[in-house]
Amino acid sequence: MKRHETKQLNIGGVTLGGGAPVRVQSMCNTDTRDAAATLRQIRSLAAEGCEIIRVAVPDMAAANAMEVICAESPLPVVADIHFDYRLALRCAQAGAAKIRINPGNIGGEDRVRAVAECCGERGIPIRIGINAGSLEKRLLEKFGAPTAEAMAASAADHAALLEKFGFTDICLSLKASSVPLTRECYRLAAERFPYPLHLGITEAGTLFQGTVQSAVGIGAMLLDGIGDTIRVSLTAAPEEEVRAGIAILRAVGLRGGARVVSCPTCGRTQINLIAAANEVERRLTGCRRDITVAVMGCVVNGPGEAREADYGLAGGKGEAVLFKKGETVCKVPEADMVNALMNLIEQDT
Repeated sequence: MKRHETKQLNIGGVTLGGGAPVRVQSMCNTDTRDAAATLRQIRSLAAEGCEIIRVAVPDMAAANAMEVICAESPLPVVADIHFDYRLALRCAQAGAAKIRINPGNIGGEDRVRAVAECCGERGIPIRIGINAGSLEKRLLEKFGAPTAEAMAASAADHAALLEKFGFTDICLSLKASSVPLTRECYRLAAERFPYPLHLGITEAGTLFQGTVQSAVGIGAMLLDGIGDTIRVSLTAAPEEEVRAGIAILRAVGLRGGARVVSCPTCGRTQINLIAAANEVERRLTGCRRDITVAVMGCVVNGPGEAREADYGLAGGKGEAVLFKKGETVCKVPEADMVNALMNLIEQDT
C-alpha cells in the first residue's frame, strides 16, 4: 500500500515516520517512581514485541526515577507529561527518548519555549497529544463539539507554537473513543501536517471490546496509508496491547510473522478444532517467520485451504491430514495432530 509521507524522527535509535516500519507502542501501568517494577514490565513488553514504551510522570519523584529507567530500559522511553513543564525538563535531562505533552496545559509560551529548547538541544522529539475529551474550551465553543475540524485546529495551534520556537521534531495524535470520529481526525491530519502520526482509539475499552474497536479503527487508517506508530489502548495488561497491535499490523500486511487460518466449526467437524487452533496459535506466538498455517475442520474446504497455506492440517473423523507447501505429507490420529504439525513447521527453522 502507498503510505502517507511524513518527516522522519529518531526516538532513541528507533526511526519513526518517513518510510520506517509502523512501530508498536504500549504504556506501563506501574508506578513510575518504582523504577525496578517499571523496568520489569518494560522488559516483559519488549519480549512481546513492543518497540517504544511510554510511562506516566505525574510528579518530580517519578521524573527523577526516569534517570534509572531510561538508562536500563531495552526500549526507548517516552515521558507522558501534563500540567507541569518542569517535569518535561527533568525527564529530558534524565534521558527520555521522547516527551508527550499537550502544550496547552503546561502554562504560558515561556514554558513551552523552555521545553522546546531543552528537547531541541538534546534531539528529543515531542508528541502533541490531542484528545476529544480534553479539547480547549474556546474550540468547543467555536465548533460546538469535539469535531474532527476542532481537533485538527487544536493540533495546528499546538504545532504552530512549537514551530514558533524553531522546533519541528513533532509527532501528532488526535484520538477519540469514537472510531468514525478518530478516523476522520487522522484523515484531516494526514492532509494538513507533515509530521508522523501516532494512531490509537482512546478509552477503547476492555480486552474484547477494546481490541475490536482498535482493530477496526487503527486497521482502517493503516489501510488508508495513514499512521507511523500505534498504541492499542486496553483496560487490560499492557502485554495484551502489544499482542493486539502486532496482530493488527499483520492483518493489514505491514508486519510479518506466523498467521493462523482456521475455519469456524460446524456439524461436519469431527475433531476438536477449537482446541487445536488455539494450541497452534499459542505455540506460534513469537514466531518471526512469515508463514501461513491452516487448521481446518472438515473435507469441504479443509484440504484446499491447507494446500494453499505453507503448513496445514485438515480434519477427518478422529484424524487429520498434514500438508506442507501444497503437498500431502501424512495422515495422523487426532491426538497427535497438533504435535505433528508443529514438528513439521519446526523442521524448517
